[in-house]
Amino acid sequence: MREWQSLAHVKWECKYHVVIVPKYRKKVLYGRLRGEVGKIIRQLCRQKEVELIEGHAMPDHIHLVL
Repeated sequence: MREWQSLAHVKWECKYHVVIVPKYRKKVLYGRLRGEVGKIIRQLCRQKEVELIEGHAMPDHIHLVL
């Protein structure tokens, strides 16, 4: 669902690409922790009323499109 914002001569759709990286890019975000991080991020998005469009967990970072 697209929710375009508009003014007199402009239309836009605002999305944010967020990358979460642990210190020194240690490969700690996989396995059991990967599922827990996903639950926490979904819960935070619900609390802040932010739509999580896409998310990917890599071994050393997490990509989110909000």
